[in-house]
Amino acid sequence: MTVGGSPGRELGSRAGQGTAAAVGLLRACHPEPTVAVTVLVTALAVASGRGASGCVLVAVAILTGQLSIGWCNDAVDADRDTRAGRTGKPIVGGMVSARTVRTAAVVALVLCVPLSLASGPLAGAVHLTGVAAAWAYDLGLKATVLSWLPYAIGFGILPPFVTLGLPGRPWPAWWAVLAAASLGCGAHLANVLPDIPADLATGVRGWPQRLGAAGVRLLVPVPLLAASGLLVLGPSGSPGVASWVALAVAGALTAAGLALGGRSPRLPFAATIAVAAVDVVLLLARGTEITAR
Repeated sequence: MTVGGSPGRELGSRAGQGTAAAVGLLRACHPEPTVAVTVLVTALAVASGRGASGCVLVAVAILTGQLSIGWCNDAVDADRDTRAGRTGKPIVGGMVSARTVRTAAVVALVLCVPLSLASGPLAGAVHLTGVAAAWAYDLGLKATVLSWLPYAIGFGILPPFVTLGLPGRPWPAWWAVLAAASLGCGAHLANVLPDIPADLATGVRGWPQRLGAAGVRLLVPVPLLAASGLLVLGPSGSPGVASWVALAVAGALTAAGLALGGRSPRLPFAATIAVAAVDVVLLLARGTEITAR
């Protein structure tokens, strides 16, 4: 008679659980925005003239910061997500424990500190300020009328983090900072929009939730169009034809999203994402100009 289970089966079961936990941890970091922000800021570092090593430092600092923010968010929201029935969330779905996600968040945050400071004390302090603002959002500010502020700070610090790592530690142009902050506010509205009903049901009353879904759909293009305008009109000199075309495209996308919103609630959101993409292209196209005074 064989006592107990087969060692092979036990090892296979443990391996399966470990794989599921790894996949759950990956999903809990909010991989889409984590990758998007990391790629965007790294591309901005390349466009601004930072060397290969500097771009790598920017990439790993941004990546660890974004990982810590995403994991903190899911760990803090685990109970709320359970009450809202969000079984697609990895913690709620049982793929990974809240404790594991919390530990990962802290480890990523600890790694983010020296990796950020490797770009210089001032650049590092600026980036860590943005990460701290995002953690403040996760830990409670998201449920207040100031929920937009961490997004404005978190995105607004990205140009100075890049430029302060350049030789001479130049500050970025004012329009680059304001455009990035406006892009952050638009990202906040667009990100929260699909979850407003569930958020209200669980007591989350941030700025978008107080506006309501209809109000957010109308408002979300405003900060993105403001970012477009700043990126086209802010730099010295006359905008080129391509810049005017980009601004016109952003305006047309916004108008189309608002006009067709009655046919499908997804259209305004899709238009918002498209305008955000135009803003990102405009920001990257400015490249070395973001250090202009």
